[in-house]
Amino acid sequence: MKFSTIGTSWITEMFIRAAKEQGELQLVSIYSRTEEAAERFATKNGALNWYTDLDDILHDESDFVYVASPNILHFEHVLTCIQHGKHVFSEKPMAYTEKQVQIIKEKANEHNVFVFEGYRHLYSPNYQILERNLDRVGKIRSVFMQYIQYSSKYDSFKEGNTPNVFSGKYAGGALMDLGVYPLSMTIDLFGTPAEVHYFPVRLSNGIDGSGTLVLTYQDFNVTIMCSKIAQGTVPSEFHGEDGTLTVDHISPINEITFFNRFTKDKEQLAVSQLGLDMVYEINAFIQMVENNDRTSFEKWMDRSKNVAKWTEKVRKDNQIVFPGE
Repeated sequence: MKFSTIGTSWITEMFIRAAKEQGELQLVSIYSRTEEAAERFATKNGALNWYTDLDDILHDESDFVYVASPNILHFEHVLTCIQHGKHVFSEKPMAYTEKQVQIIKEKANEHNVFVFEGYRHLYSPNYQILERNLDRVGKIRSVFMQYIQYSSKYDSFKEGNTPNVFSGKYAGGALMDLGVYPLSMTIDLFGTPAEVHYFPVRLSNGIDGSGTLVLTYQDFNVTIMCSKIAQGTVPSEFHGEDGTLTVDHISPINEITFFNRFTKDKEQLAVSQLGLDMVYEINAFIQMVENNDRTSFEKWMDRSKNVAKWTEKVRKDNQIVFPGE
């Protein structure tokens, strides 16, 4: 399959590297708003063409477009690609409202293309191991997840600048940038919660630099801490009546430990994974497209819609709104 990219950030470069390692994809062209950035990025990454007019990339020979523009532009870019008959691989968050995800899903079906939201942690071997072993802890009683990672952009913010990831104008903030990782995992593992509440820690411009999500299920709660203004060191845990599963990190998961409450034994479950773990989600996307797998498409889009539903709800509960809302 041939692909083009929208965006020239580090995540796009990582995707291109993963695509090369995967071996079945060919980079055709890249798009950037400025000629200098477009040419430099294309030359560095071996793209055949580079464009500063989005219309050009929509009429090239690519089979799909990888969208990694600023968060606020994802919905617009995804929809435009769909309307031109392109499959789309979008970085998270694909959209920031439930309605936007529903529109994307409907338009994708209408134009007979596939859309995929890049939650790379949900396609890795170690995540699958976590899923398979979750019942070993017995009845779930509580879950704690953390994605607390100090952002290099925060230093710039403290100097008086407003990077995209700390800007409401660009749909930034800790919840949308990091919180969606454990939130999507929670929904993928346990389904739709009864209630979700968010307790943000606001920066001077009102955006959430960090925050705590609490998801309520019938017999247990899930607590999620996310932050771009501190660095976490503790693992995430799934607590059951029979034992505990501990994971070192949400994305990527490199270590999984099962603690047996009865024997007090600890068992290491994780396997070695590719350093470029985006390869796993690329494989899932390719298989969906090549097999015309509408079942997976519907399942994954419903998960994306659920994530957007709850992030939208808790943002608005806390008066964190983005352009157009």
